[in-house]
Amino acid sequence: MTKKEQEWKEEQQHFEKCRSLIRENLMQYKGNLKKLQQEVKELYQMIRKGDLELYDQLMTASSMEENAHNQVRKHKAALARPYFGRIDYTDETAGTQERIYIGKNGIRKDKTDVLIADWRAPISSVYYENELGSGYYWLPDGEKMPVDLHLKRTFDTEDGKLKGFYDSDVASNDELLVQYLSKNKDAVLGEIIATIQKEQNEIIRESPFANVIVQGVAGSGKTTVAMHRISYILYNYEQWFTSNEFCIVGSNDLLLNYITSGLPELDVPNIRHMRMDQMFVHILGKEWKKKHQMVPADDTAKERCTLSFIMELEQYLRLLRCEIVDGKELRDEELGVILTQESCMSLRDDNPRFSVMQLLKLLEERMRKRIAFLMDEEDRERMKEKQAQYRGTFQKKKPSGSIFTIYTSFLTAYGQEHKVEMNGHIQAVSKGKCDVYDTAALALIWYRIMRKKDDEEFGQLFFDEAQDFGISVYYVLRQILPKCYFTIMGDVSQNINYETGMNDWEELKGVFLTDQKDQFRLLSKSYRNTIEISQFAGKILEKASAGQYKIDPVIRHGIPVEKKILKNEEEAARYTADLIQKIKEQGYETVAIVCRNEEESREVKERLKDRITLTDGEENGFSKGVMVLPVRYTKGLEFDTVILWNPKLDQAIKKPETAKLMYVAVTRALHELHILEIQKELFE
Repeated sequence: MTKKEQEWKEEQQHFEKCRSLIRENLMQYKGNLKKLQQEVKELYQMIRKGDLELYDQLMTASSMEENAHNQVRKHKAALARPYFGRIDYTDETAGTQERIYIGKNGIRKDKTDVLIADWRAPISSVYYENELGSGYYWLPDGEKMPVDLHLKRTFDTEDGKLKGFYDSDVASNDELLVQYLSKNKDAVLGEIIATIQKEQNEIIRESPFANVIVQGVAGSGKTTVAMHRISYILYNYEQWFTSNEFCIVGSNDLLLNYITSGLPELDVPNIRHMRMDQMFVHILGKEWKKKHQMVPADDTAKERCTLSFIMELEQYLRLLRCEIVDGKELRDEELGVILTQESCMSLRDDNPRFSVMQLLKLLEERMRKRIAFLMDEEDRERMKEKQAQYRGTFQKKKPSGSIFTIYTSFLTAYGQEHKVEMNGHIQAVSKGKCDVYDTAALALIWYRIMRKKDDEEFGQLFFDEAQDFGISVYYVLRQILPKCYFTIMGDVSQNINYETGMNDWEELKGVFLTDQKDQFRLLSKSYRNTIEISQFAGKILEKASAGQYKIDPVIRHGIPVEKKILKNEEEAARYTADLIQKIKEQGYETVAIVCRNEEESREVKERLKDRITLTDGEENGFSKGVMVLPVRYTKGLEFDTVILWNPKLDQAIKKPETAKLMYVAVTRALHELHILEIQKELFE
């Protein structure tokens, strides 16, 4: 028996041994789950009958039931695919020889004996990042652990069977990756953890106490990295962060639902998600009334999205702050000076993060204590009368109008100063009609002027497709959430809001990368598209004058990009129906017919609805099947096949803003890209 055959035999035996132990664990957890489900049911019935003292017991049993349910789910998944990697190494600190198998889920034989290490465990980073020889990994507390790596092995498994393995000195991880990428989209999702690349892993495991900006080309795994980073932080830093402190922020509901649907598989339940406009409405709280309305951005947004605009608002609010908290001394005929000008000014200037309302409250408190100090303690009634006499002295100074009044006053001044027509927009805001940049400005006004208490509910914010919004929204979030950490993912080459979004990262770096720990990372390798699609996309990117971050595709060939010219919409509909039938016969499960805008999307749906079965592809959900979508709703998504419906490509690539839209559209395709152009004049 050769060495390779002996190793294969040993790995098969170990694989079956692991599955046997997993099966035993699974049976035990299933039994526990059944008992707990019965217990919860009985407790619930008893509480309904009036025995309310059992409520705490019910909560405990429910928590145990949920934990048992998760263990059953994990062990079922592990039974089909116990692990994907193995590392043999010397622990240089302890001087011991170690062998670790790494899987999607950590599995234990008992409370102390780890059978399979969780991919999120600190030691697992050795598999993702280290070459053979000397290396190290980091513990969550920052301690560096040196190792000497002897073996790095990747396993190919499917449906509970070991199909093969590859050692790092024989086949690179890219080989296995290309195998997975060649499958349909649904199959790929289940195998991402096994194929995380070094540069992705570094971002996933970056300190949670740092801000991270990631520029990633289309298909580089930005969304995947964000999802796995959330899972990694919650696994390793549970004493610092809980899941309810996390929030994912995106530009539309379709993208957000697509992201969050994959989180339970990563052991991350119940993570909040909001569109950017919803985030600011949430922050404004009671300041945002039911009568107020979110509207699309108008032409003035190209002013209001900028850092210079928001810095002028900051200066306006500083002047308002000084006007309200003016530092005038407070004098009483009987007691003399209660508060000096110097004490009022120092209170204001020494507390720059305090809002005006917080300062006024503090001055009221200081005044009350000062009166008590100046008067005879024995004459308590007289002291209370004097305090009552001055009660509200500072509260009376609070702004008479709302945050909307302050904002419209600023907009008026800004328009006059810069000779920008703002009247129409001011009228809209006065009626409570605001876009995302208005809500950001209103949130800053609330924070600087009206905020009554500090209540930071977010510890970690994650942004996907961050380039679609201007710098002003991020500056405001940084100011009003000073204790929060930000992970910001995007690609400036995909900025579809050309005049308001970000076309480079420089200003954002200035806002967020202020500490030595903060990081700007690049993901330049694309794992999504075939070489043929990537090269086609690269040509569009050059036309968009946005080629500062070029795509480096994984070597995976497919069919050439197909371009078809048709004489009218009816012929295009027939051709599309036939094409989709062929696509389905190849086993592809997700197809997007991408249109230039919402209106065209509705028209195409109407033409196709009687020819093919369409999946509802509006903003609210992502699923298998054929979806008809406007290009802006495809941001961050990917499909086995993309069909571009009459994109008028030759015209689109002449302008950077429309060329970027086309770049977004073509880079959604994993395997096939079909371009249907309707050119009636050629057939007349």
